[in-house]
Amino acid sequence: MLNIAVLISGSGTNLQALLNAQKEGRLKAGTIRLVISDRPDAYGLTRAAENGIPALTINRKDYRDSREFGKAISEHLRAHDIHLVVLAGFLSILGEAIVREYSHRMINIHPSLIPSFCGEGYYGLKVHRAVLEKGVKVTGATVHYVSEVADGGRIIMQQPVFVREDDTPESLQKRVMEEAEWIMLPKAVDQVCTALTYKEERQVENESL
Repeated sequence: MLNIAVLISGSGTNLQALLNAQKEGRLKAGTIRLVISDRPDAYGLTRAAENGIPALTINRKDYRDSREFGKAISEHLRAHDIHLVVLAGFLSILGEAIVREYSHRMINIHPSLIPSFCGEGYYGLKVHRAVLEKGVKVTGATVHYVSEVADGGRIIMQQPVFVREDDTPESLQKRVMEEAEWIMLPKAVDQVCTALTYKEERQVENESL
């Protein structure tokens, strides 16, 4: 069973989806062991505490740059023996060092069908507002590996959501969460944990030969 850390910035709705999946036995290959927020007032910290998950704040404002910020996070990840890092509504940019350290062991969920409406500046309601302004008929969410390029890592899973004529950015955001993010993220996390477990088992077998 792999140890999972979830990084958040706000209310933690995707964190709650993962916690629900864990309670219901849908996370078979991993367990959430740590929650880290970059904002001290994030409600996701309360969600973690209510579920008995260790949680802490590493405030981006306390660090000179993304490198120092990433180093602080990495120290806590190592201390908790974390195998997989899940960015679930985490809005801070991480330094290259931590991204390389957790290469193919760090994933993110983005509220659009990458490569559309992604990259620097596309987050939260800004994504859904851009979708409506463009007149797009199908949007959705994407789970992908984190790389040095914002939203540029290899795609793991996508889920489409139809845009309605009467949608507002708020209604579209809510439906993308309900119909895509909350359903897809637990599946993707378990899939990646399963793949990492298999990879580790093969490495052990090869070393024993």
